[in-house]
Amino acid sequence: MKFGVVVFPGSNCDRDVQTAARAAGYEADFIWHAATAVDGFDCLVLPGGFSYGDYLRTAAIARFSPVMAAVAEFAASGRPVIGICNGFQVLLEAGMLPGAMLKNTSCRFLCKAQRIRVESARTPFTLKLRPGQVITLPIAHGEGNYYADSETLAQIERHGQVVFRYCNESGGATPESNPNGSLGNIAGVCNEAGNVLGMMPHPERAGEQILGGADGRLILDSVAQWVQGGGRIG
Repeated sequence: MKFGVVVFPGSNCDRDVQTAARAAGYEADFIWHAATAVDGFDCLVLPGGFSYGDYLRTAAIARFSPVMAAVAEFAASGRPVIGICNGFQVLLEAGMLPGAMLKNTSCRFLCKAQRIRVESARTPFTLKLRPGQVITLPIAHGEGNYYADSETLAQIERHGQVVFRYCNESGGATPESNPNGSLGNIAGVCNEAGNVLGMMPHPERAGEQILGGADGRLILDSVAQWVQGGGRIG
């Protein structure tokens, strides 16, 4: 099992992802943003950070990186791609996922542990999770307020594309448990095929108990199980 971690100028969670993957027993190598091929990898990760300084708006420039054509082709072939935080924003800007990101309603950068509820176990990244399960992952973002127009929102809900929601300890997706104002408390969404996931929480920062929790390891182990099992969704 080999993860490819795409590195943009301004990425700052790339090494976190590599370290978490290797700690879980998997291979993980970097892919520079100027690369035009992503051969030899089982899963691609677009990590958090501030790609290209987040000039114009978050991820607006990264979507034009040479590597993104290869990422899109990789995803179109049915292989797994995950965007974490800024990586989620890149996938949105690139049109690989529906919706957009706005500034947090508090207009403040948030950095804390956050409970999220699993909504779907049909993706490669959630095989080891169950619907309704509450896990805790760190969040760290200033523009994590997920938005989509009413038609798009209804469509992703209808197609089961909401993968994670912000919630409280008992799993309630309440306004009080919504840290950034995201519509529907949405913390992560996938494409219709289920093989492309974007999420604002950071699983790579919760891969070992010494970090305060290991719930993020379940996401890495899920995609590894999916790949090793032949890569079929549903």
